[in-house]
Amino acid sequence: MPKIKTKRGAAKRFRLTKKGKIKRKKAFKSHILTKKSAKRKRSLKKSGLIHKADVKNIRRLIPYG
Repeated sequence: MPKIKTKRGAAKRFRLTKKGKIKRKKAFKSHILTKKSAKRKRSLKKSGLIHKADVKNIRRLIPYG
């Protein structure tokens, strides 16, 4: 059986944590930052986790983490 190919777009966007959860970057931090509050921009710097409903699909895209 051949190896499964990793979807490279997904591999660039998601990382696995040591416990196997999937980390992601937050959206809306690239431009038009003047109208966003400092608190909101600070919060967008941090990484988040994938929602439970999406985990199965993302694991299929990055099978080897």
